[in-house]
Amino acid sequence: MLIATGCSNTTQTRHKTGVVGQPQIVNWRHSSESRPYPTITRANDRYLRVSIGRQRVYVMSPNNRVLYTMYASTGRDNSTPKGTFHIQQERGNFFYNQHSKEGARYWTSWKDHGIYLFHTVPTDADGHYIKSEAKTLGKQADSHGCIRLSIPDAKWINRTVPAGTKVDVQ
Repeated sequence: MLIATGCSNTTQTRHKTGVVGQPQIVNWRHSSESRPYPTITRANDRYLRVSIGRQRVYVMSPNNRVLYTMYASTGRDNSTPKGTFHIQQERGNFFYNQHSKEGARYWTSWKDHGIYLFHTVPTDADGHYIKSEAKTLGKQADSHGCIRLSIPDAKWINRTVPAGTKVDVQ
């Protein structure tokens, strides 16, 4: 049984489409765009591009066209690894990291098998979302290395994006 410890700080244990720039307010309870998510049936149908500079995750077509944009919060102090990775088999509905006193829902591993994850905004030990942490989505890097997303965006990746899908972090 794998227990996701989430992010590098461990001991191994509605916004509309076409908006440019920083969002005024991101509703972390809604998907980042008002249109439906793109279809992914195989790992090579699409890939995910993570922009640390823009605090965004882009669902990309094989010919490098942006199909969908998600607001994100990556790791502060450059703690999100850069490079090319792939969605891994490990995923789950909830984890809690005793060391960082934070958990999250809808986690999906993309590096080091349960250490670097896509997941929702953080929760407390009881699974309640930490609203103050949600305010950083799309605005600033504030995680321990994972990629935080709105609840529906994290759930879509968790439920839809197949293992083996490329993740390009820049």
